[in-house]
Amino acid sequence: MTERRSKRPKITRGEDDYMPGNITEIELHNFMTFSKLTCKPGSRLNLVIGPNGSGKSSLVCAIALGLGGEPQLLGRASSIGAFVKRGEESGYVKISLRGETKEDQLTIVRKIDTQNKSEWIFNGKAVPKKNVTDIIQRFNIQVNNLTQFLPQDRVCEFAKLTPVQLLEETEKAVGDPRLPVQHVDLISKSEEMKKSERTVKSGRETLDQLKEVNSQLERDVERLRQREHLLAQAESMKKKLPWLKYDAKKAEFLEAKGQEKDAKKKLDEAAENLNELMEPIEEKKQEKAERDAKCKKLNGLLGENANKRMKRLDQDSRLDVQVNGKYKEMEDLRKQEESRQRRLLKAQEDLSAAELELANLPPYERPRDKIDGLGSKILELQDGAQELRSQKSEIERTLERNRTTFRQCSDKLKEMENTNNKRLRALQSSGAEKIFEAYNWVQEHQHQFNKSVYGPVLLEVNVSNRIHADYLEGDVPGYVWKAFITQDAADRDFLVRNMRSFDVPVINLSDESQSRVPFQVTEEACISFSESSYFLCCSDFPKSLPHLCRILQICITFGMRMLGIDSRLDQVFDAPDAVKEVLIGQFRLDHSYIGSRETDKRADEVLQLGIFDLWTPENHYRWTKSRYGGHVSGSVESVDRSRFLLCNVDAGELERLKSRKLQLDEAISTLEDNLRELKRELRNIEDEGAKLERQREEIIHESLHEKKRRREMEDRVKQRVMSLKRLEREDDQDSVAAKLIDQIKAMKIQRFQLAMEIKNLLIDAVALRRSYAEQNMASLELALKVKEMEANVKHQEKFAMQASLHYEYCKKETEEYRRQLEAAKRHAESVAIITPELEQAFCEVCFLLVNMGKI
Repeated sequence: MTERRSKRPKITRGEDDYMPGNITEIELHNFMTFSKLTCKPGSRLNLVIGPNGSGKSSLVCAIALGLGGEPQLLGRASSIGAFVKRGEESGYVKISLRGETKEDQLTIVRKIDTQNKSEWIFNGKAVPKKNVTDIIQRFNIQVNNLTQFLPQDRVCEFAKLTPVQLLEETEKAVGDPRLPVQHVDLISKSEEMKKSERTVKSGRETLDQLKEVNSQLERDVERLRQREHLLAQAESMKKKLPWLKYDAKKAEFLEAKGQEKDAKKKLDEAAENLNELMEPIEEKKQEKAERDAKCKKLNGLLGENANKRMKRLDQDSRLDVQVNGKYKEMEDLRKQEESRQRRLLKAQEDLSAAELELANLPPYERPRDKIDGLGSKILELQDGAQELRSQKSEIERTLERNRTTFRQCSDKLKEMENTNNKRLRALQSSGAEKIFEAYNWVQEHQHQFNKSVYGPVLLEVNVSNRIHADYLEGDVPGYVWKAFITQDAADRDFLVRNMRSFDVPVINLSDESQSRVPFQVTEEACISFSESSYFLCCSDFPKSLPHLCRILQICITFGMRMLGIDSRLDQVFDAPDAVKEVLIGQFRLDHSYIGSRETDKRADEVLQLGIFDLWTPENHYRWTKSRYGGHVSGSVESVDRSRFLLCNVDAGELERLKSRKLQLDEAISTLEDNLRELKRELRNIEDEGAKLERQREEIIHESLHEKKRRREMEDRVKQRVMSLKRLEREDDQDSVAAKLIDQIKAMKIQRFQLAMEIKNLLIDAVALRRSYAEQNMASLELALKVKEMEANVKHQEKFAMQASLHYEYCKKETEEYRRQLEAAKRHAESVAIITPELEQAFCEVCFLLVNMGKI
């Protein structure tokens, strides 16, 4: 039995009260908030006490990183370069450890830079990180063990450890490195023992099962012997079976061969019959072609005969029309003679009446003076109407411009109202669910307040620059954007009582805040101060200090501009005075300065100008001064993008647009009244001018009518004289009638000749038609016979095709049976070669199969 191992040896302290591995000195250079720091811890418990931001955590981070820890261990940053002081390129952590003796001092230096590179130096020599890790493990320093080193950012992770994990981490931290190994061995031994017990239990159960299986196997052995005997008989049958299949395939092949011969014989007979039927068809077709040619020739002759007859009939028809026309002309001549005598008498009477009417027609003179007077009045009215039309056009153009401007103002107001709705929806989505109801309630009850009530604040603030909107939204708390601002205590109480259900804050601007006038410093004052500030004497300095500080708060000095600082946060937005006063007074916007990317690079110099709050495009810097020792600590946060102030609304512009819209509305109403009055006057003038124009037209029309009447009478007399002379000059009708009779006789002789020619053509056409009918009937009979013979040929072709297909099928089937027969023979020979002994056994098997009824 081995002797029990003694407990962990007790570590004793040296004469200097330090233990091996204790930290004796810490030196930091450009590390986080420290430019230079040297610290010598005591041998026992060391406490680091100080206000927030004084560098306590920075010291702890330096110890962890200097003793081989990684940045992820601290939970602050993921890269080593983030621990270099802002504005510097590199830094280092130097830690001195006590060795085994007082004189044995171990120095570890870790150099870091902004490029995330580390360099390890041990006792003045550059070494790899593994050497440093081995030294730290020798003293059992475990910065990654939460029971030995617990950063404040990993307290939550420590609280999540289970009791088993805490025990393991504590064993690692107590100092004896064998203890965790022994713990792990103990756990593995325990698991192995449990596994062995389960294996033994499983083996016993398996043994019982095997015994039961053995008894069953003994019964199966006898059945196996019987099975082997039967398998021997089956093996003999398997050898015979391929040869039986070969015999069956042979019989099938011989049968298919006979069917192929029969099919070949039928195909030859069908081909011979088809050839016998095809020969007379060609003879009939040739005879039919000759008949068709004759029919075609006769048909051509019939066509020529018909054309000649049609031509003769057309000539006869034209002559008939001409004869009838001549008869009609003779009738017309008779009627014309009778009519000429009547018209001649009538023309003489009409001429006498027209001459008498013309002689009795009174003279007429045109009233020129009256027409000229009416024309001058019409011109005066047209000039007045033209002037009124010019005034009307000018008013209409002015009215159209005003209406266009009115529509633009309305559209702009709608756009601004839509912007307000977007901001209200943004507030609603951020948690102010009833902000729309609250805003509408305040707008409806504005008349009940003593002074103006503004809100929500988000609708009152206008920021033109997106980056400035990011700064302003980051500096002002989120609850303020949904708040309403009153300027009277009674208004505040009234608003609070009615706004409780809407869950929105109310801020009241006190009278003291309203009465405070912002300190204004002109550009000349800043220039004067910058020029005279160099000549302040020491005796005047205490008196001028308040004035100096006040100007520095307002002005952007030359030093600030050199660093890229050009404005303050209270100068970059527009809002009503009350809203601006609340934001500046409560959130010190006049102490927040705005810089550039150049300022971001030189952020460490900003504190020297007395600036404790700085915004740059990338970061927000804040410095706080400790109330205890006057230490200054800083923090840097990234700039978040604006969520609310993306849509800007200018309140002053909104009021100007409303006022402009009201003015335009009044101007449009006035112009419309003036336009209606002008239209009424213009209509009266146009009506009067139209009346005068109608009078002048009536006078002119009457004058023209008289002239036209006299001219018509004179024309009528001339026409009747000419008509009388024309009637007297007409030809003698008897000679014209004789000429017409001679022409009619000649035309009748021509018609008789045409009738005789048509008769001869009809006789020829009848003979040709009879010959054509005979030839056509013979051709039709031949076509019918050819069709019958072709039907018989098609039937015979179909029968021959079937015979051919049947022959091909039989041929393929025979070939398939031949292939199967050869395959069956090869398979049978591969299974067994026929020998006399095997043939005798096959006979016995066949006898057995016959007895069993299989064959």
